[in-house]
Amino acid sequence: MGSDKGKATSPSSAVSEKVRTRLEELDDLEEGSQRELLNLSQQDYVNRIEELNQSLKEAWSSDQKVKALKIVIQCSKLLSDTAVIQFYPSKFVLITDILDTFGRLVYDRIWTMCSDPHPPPEGFSPDDVNDTAKETCLNWFFKIASIRELIPRLYVEAAILKCNRFLSRSGIQETLPRLTAMIRGIGDPLVAVYARAYLCRVGMEVAPQLKDCLNKNFFDLLASFRQIHGDSVQSQLVLQRVEVPAYLTLYSPAIHWILQCVSYRAPEALLMEMMERCKKLGNNALLLNSVMWAFRAEFIATRATDFITMIKQCDEAGFPKHLLFGSLGRSLASADPPEAERLSILNDAWKVITKIRSPQDYINCAEIWVEFTCRHFTKREVNAVLADIIKHMTPDRAFEDAYPQLQSVIRKILTYFHDFSVLFSMERFLPFLDMFQKDSVRVEVCRSIMEVFIKHQQEPTRDPVILNALLHVCKTMHDSVNSLTLEDEKRSLALLINGFIRLVSFGRDFEQQLSFCVEARATFCNLEPVIIQLIHTVNQLAMETRRVMKGNHSRKTAAFVRACAAYSFITVPSLTSIFSRLNLYLLSGQVALANQCLSQADAFLKAAVSVLPEVPRSMLVEGKQRCTESLLLDFINNFMATLLVVPDHPEQGVLYLVRGLLNMVQDYTWEENSSAKVRVYVSALPLLAAMSQETYLYTIPKVDSNETLYGGDPKFMAEINKLCDTLIGQVLDHLKALGNGEGLRKQSSLAFSLFNALLAHGDLRNNKLNQLAVNLWNLSHKHGHCDTRTAVRTLEHIKHLAQQPELNHLGEIIPRLALQSRA
Repeated sequence: MGSDKGKATSPSSAVSEKVRTRLEELDDLEEGSQRELLNLSQQDYVNRIEELNQSLKEAWSSDQKVKALKIVIQCSKLLSDTAVIQFYPSKFVLITDILDTFGRLVYDRIWTMCSDPHPPPEGFSPDDVNDTAKETCLNWFFKIASIRELIPRLYVEAAILKCNRFLSRSGIQETLPRLTAMIRGIGDPLVAVYARAYLCRVGMEVAPQLKDCLNKNFFDLLASFRQIHGDSVQSQLVLQRVEVPAYLTLYSPAIHWILQCVSYRAPEALLMEMMERCKKLGNNALLLNSVMWAFRAEFIATRATDFITMIKQCDEAGFPKHLLFGSLGRSLASADPPEAERLSILNDAWKVITKIRSPQDYINCAEIWVEFTCRHFTKREVNAVLADIIKHMTPDRAFEDAYPQLQSVIRKILTYFHDFSVLFSMERFLPFLDMFQKDSVRVEVCRSIMEVFIKHQQEPTRDPVILNALLHVCKTMHDSVNSLTLEDEKRSLALLINGFIRLVSFGRDFEQQLSFCVEARATFCNLEPVIIQLIHTVNQLAMETRRVMKGNHSRKTAAFVRACAAYSFITVPSLTSIFSRLNLYLLSGQVALANQCLSQADAFLKAAVSVLPEVPRSMLVEGKQRCTESLLLDFINNFMATLLVVPDHPEQGVLYLVRGLLNMVQDYTWEENSSAKVRVYVSALPLLAAMSQETYLYTIPKVDSNETLYGGDPKFMAEINKLCDTLIGQVLDHLKALGNGEGLRKQSSLAFSLFNALLAHGDLRNNKLNQLAVNLWNLSHKHGHCDTRTAVRTLEHIKHLAQQPELNHLGEIIPRLALQSRA
């Protein structure tokens, strides 16, 4: 070994001298280092073990192999100490981690020695290993064999068990039975069972095909069970004030692991043999519990009745029966017992569960069996289970310490019951929800209910039981919102509530649907996305009324549509989002117009115009300040598209809504150096041109637009022309103001936009308008900022239009439209 280098050896050294030296090296452990692990807190102990693990790696990397071995031996000795018996499983995990590290280091070192000059094949044999590697490997085994104490010798040899591959084909096969027999020499049954667990784990890693050793460990375990009730163990428990049930649970992880190794891909006959051996032991609840944990769920479920019989025969004082039924319930949640036995299984289990006095023990077991009940029975049995849980968990508010288990009960019920009319018809379901009195938990449960409802509810519902219950659930989520609630949380809750609202439908009972929306508005007033959804729902309701009535309005229908409009008109102002208000005013106005409610449509559109001055020049969007100019322009363009079909109010002037909009645009405080205002003016020209047509581009059935009201009246046409002249004059004034410096690019773009508006909507047979179009074209090209490709395509389009007889006058201006290259 590395630490042996440089040591002089006498030629006459005898083998006995070598053995003596080796023993002295390994016994040269600092007693103080072992004593310092006494009287430590659990966390300090964990930290110290981690330090030893790190020291092992450092010693190895610095070629101090003997020191590394000493550390491993020192740690292994700690596994014989049960002074703090309840900490033993945790200590076992910590120390075997160090042993595993050591085993890997030794194996990798020998493998490296075998790789000179070429690494051996993956399925190598001892014949592929060179003499140096074999000698080093033997040296390690000799040193370990020299350890005087049984437990460290056993653990350290097990840690390097894999290294037998370098020495002999049958090395592992011969070593495992020997190590299994060595464990019989360990007097403490707890220490012994964990030693067996470690040996089984290592054996499964290096030689999973050697099942005989695993079985032998299991049968030795059965033989040692009588020690648990011996005087030595009982005296130790009295000294440490540990109760027998608590002590027995310390065995469970180790026995679980042994049985998992044994049962892995085991034939049915072997499992049956093991079960029979367990029966012969009689009254061994600890072993029975591990069998139910480790064996395949299908195996347990098929024999569930037999296991219940065995559980009944166990002594309650040794190992609590509720833990046994809990283990059985876990298996039955994954595999189904015979159908004829299911009811008797549930009855037998619940007779034991309901007698558990400790609320925590009760709910731990009941929560497991809820899944079996939901999986195989109807709402009647599930309701009975919920009633029993409420009965046990309500006294002394025991439910406050069991929220995770109670949440698990809800999740399992929701997994199997997707028909919410059945779910809410359970008398004890809502009282069960009332036990969730911690706000955060209550909201989480309500959220899970709504997620399942939205996912699985295929058709809209009007069931009053469902609606009342889910309104209560949604109200709980809504009422959790306060000033500290994050926006993401609000958005998430609103999505769920909106999903519920969309799944509520009263068919053709439109008044009932509107009443629901009125109630929901009052209930969910703090979540703006929900209010927006309700307004959309009411507008859809008004349109649905129109569709069902096929446009034939009775007085009752007209009154209902006006009620929908009133709902929206009252609700929209409560929104804080300015653009939500604008868009919903516009949408509601369009719906009212479609339903021939002209005065309501007029009120909505006027309200939208009155709100426009409130639009800020910038607003916070996703944590960043964003300019609102583009959003405002988009809205104004949509608004103007609607104005084409809106008839003038008889008591107002001609085009009063158009004038009101343009006055607002004139008075609005736009961004400095912005051309947004005059772009609105340019966008208004197509609207005015469309209004001057004898037949409008689009109309609303049974609504007389201005084309019908004015019928091409010269005064009406004169007003349009006058307004167009005013707008064009405003745009031309702005173009002059952009005539120098950085404004030239904007001037080019704006001039080209106005040119396109005149080309598409103006009568260019008018000489004055014709000359203006040419001037705008030339202005857009004057300083070389116009996009040449766009200009070329526009010119080609004009040439194409000029070929049409009614537009041949365009041919006269084409020669005057010159393309200019950029300066």
